[in-house]
Amino acid sequence: MARILRRPARSPGGALALPGRWPHRYSLAAMAGDTHQDREHFLSHRIGRWVEALSWDDVPEEVRDALRRFLLDSIGCAFGGWRTHDWRMVRDLVAEEGGTARCHLFGEGDRVAPLQAAFLNALAVRALDYNDIYWKQDPSHPSDILSGPLAAAEMEGLGGREFLLGMLVGYEVEQRLCEASHPGIRELGWHHATLTAFAAAYAAGKTLGLDADALQDAAGIAGSANCTLGAITAGHLTMMKNTGDPMATRAGLEAALLARRGYSGPAHVFDGKEGLADVMDSEWDWSVFDDLGTDWRILQCGMKFFPTEALTHAPISCVIALCEEHDLSAEDIAKIRIRTLTKAADILSDPSKYHPTTRETADHSLPYCIVQGVFHRRVTPDLFEDQVVQDPRVQEHIHKVEVVAEPEFEAAFPKVQRCHVVVETTDGRTCEKQVDWPKGDPRDPLSEAEIRAKFDAMAEGVSPERRERIWAEAARLAELDDVSEFVKICAADQG
Repeated sequence: MARILRRPARSPGGALALPGRWPHRYSLAAMAGDTHQDREHFLSHRIGRWVEALSWDDVPEEVRDALRRFLLDSIGCAFGGWRTHDWRMVRDLVAEEGGTARCHLFGEGDRVAPLQAAFLNALAVRALDYNDIYWKQDPSHPSDILSGPLAAAEMEGLGGREFLLGMLVGYEVEQRLCEASHPGIRELGWHHATLTAFAAAYAAGKTLGLDADALQDAAGIAGSANCTLGAITAGHLTMMKNTGDPMATRAGLEAALLARRGYSGPAHVFDGKEGLADVMDSEWDWSVFDDLGTDWRILQCGMKFFPTEALTHAPISCVIALCEEHDLSAEDIAKIRIRTLTKAADILSDPSKYHPTTRETADHSLPYCIVQGVFHRRVTPDLFEDQVVQDPRVQEHIHKVEVVAEPEFEAAFPKVQRCHVVVETTDGRTCEKQVDWPKGDPRDPLSEAEIRAKFDAMAEGVSPERRERIWAEAARLAELDDVSEFVKICAADQG
């Protein structure tokens, strides 16, 4: 079947009609980005102007505190993620490659070259699928991006404030990109790392001090070269499931470093000829960028209570609650019927998800997560180790879980992530529960104590004294003149 491209809408005069604050007409030269004045008309420059102008004084106190909370949550995730076999494989490759060691690694504590650090630290944060989540039209994990500006700050000898501003840019740009496409690009077969490449370029570029012109080039370089197929999260999952975003983060830093040297990229990468909106078969609403700096999207980002794909969280919560309320064991249960979002049923309960053999497939398998929730009344990282995934008892119970797409729930998404669970028992009872959003959603956020408990649970090999120091130093990170002083303590004691 031929690919059909949905072009941007046109005004009666034939010019592109773009929403928000955009001019309604573009010359052919502007479509090609032939002059500097024309380049300023594109979305990439408009975002760049906001990024360049953003200062720490512009950031409200509640946003500063959100940065602290998400940073600590991410470091906790990294303490678990750096010990995974996939992280170690990349680390071994980096050791063979060599390079100028300038930036510290979470967990291990050694230093590597900046691009390597951006990749490895992002992979550590991402590896257990336990870091933050934002899901509107598209999902994303904005903390995947923070390692880019962190490496940029370390390599330049910059302070915590420069890093935090870059981190904030990553959240604000990434989350808006997840709102812009209707339908989301995931429904078109593309992975959200496609969007991460753009946001990562702006994030790293902010920390490096790029002006709007260079930021536009960086977004054009990274965005035009890093479209990621949805295949990495479809069907039987591989190590690439957690690696696509870290690769995009590395690409964003590389693009920013190139742009700083004068390397040029397409200005029309979002909204011009054969840019993102031109080649994706969806409608793009760029007005989501109109409120940059007034409506802080980081405050709408969630944290994960379980180390699993985001749409598993509401069903897991329902099932664990029912098991606790009715004192149910696996042997007491005849059937678990889950009504959920269409996209959740598609991603999380295809045939391969009933026969998981790896961590990557298991943490994206709703039936597997539900069975472990029944077994243990918790779903924690240790339940995705190979020997647990391959336990024969899983297969004895996994087919009790039936997942059904509910179109009515889909209509309410993303405002609510509704899920309804019915448990039928072997003695004829029926128990049911419905929730509209999972624990960790901004409407039911993790408390400071819950974030700390999650952090401590991941911090194997990190002494209580070091954990306390990390927690305290994160609170005053914006005042540190050298961010390296903070990053080098974010390691296991033996590191």
